[in-house]
This record gives sequence, C-alpha cells and structure tokens, in this order.
Amino acid sequence: MTGAFEALGDPVRRHVLELLAAGERPAGEIVAALQARAPISQPGVSQHLRVLRDAGLVTVRAEGSRRFYALDPDGLDAARAWLSGLVDPLAQFAQPLDALATEVARGRRTRPTTTGQPDRPAADGRRPA
Repeated sequence: MTGAFEALGDPVRRHVLELLAAGERPAGEIVAALQARAPISQPGVSQHLRVLRDAGLVTVRAEGSRRFYALDPDGLDAARAWLSGLVDPLAQFAQPLDALATEVARGRRTRPTTTGQPDRPAADGRRPA
C-alpha cells in the first residue's frame, strides 16, 4: 500500500490520475496534456506512468502499437480503505459487533429461566432477576 502513496507524492502523477478520472486515455494524449502544463519529455511521462502502474493505481492495455491507460479500481479501493482506516480505525469491527449485539439480544429473548419458561418481561416491563 505504501507504494501507492509514494507514487501519489509527485504532482505530475497526481495530474495523470486526474486526467484518467475522466476515463481511459491513450499514452499520447496523456503526454500532450502534461506537456501543455510543463516541459516534460515523452520518456519522462512513460516513467511516471510506469510508477503508477507498478503502484497498482493504473492499468494499461495494448491495442496494436498504442497503449491505453485507465485508473485501476482495485488499487484505488485499497488506498481508499487504508485512508478510511485512519479516519475511523474501528470501522473494520462494526459489522462483527453488530452481529454480536444481535446475538446477545436474541439470547435475552430466549434464555430459559429456572422454571423452564423463556425469560419474558414482567407486566411492568422489567425482566425477572
């Protein structure tokens, strides 16, 4: 996961991801968009694309001699999950705790008493001791 955040440390790579957020793009279009912002060579752009690909943030597919780049949803989901863990570190336990609460409540409804009858609230709403 750290590779993704290291890759995001460079503003050029962040801009590439912003370009790809609109959808898949050929490498040449990415190069042109980056060159319109700042002087960068085609091999320099290729290096940035390789770093993003190695970090799992983009995918590439070949069509003849052209290369098309797109965001990798799996890599972005992993980064999102890691960041979410920072915001709410207990979120990963929410569902299991909800299930436990359900089981505890179910156990209260069906727990037998010493008379063998289910534990039911008294007329005043309180449960017998």
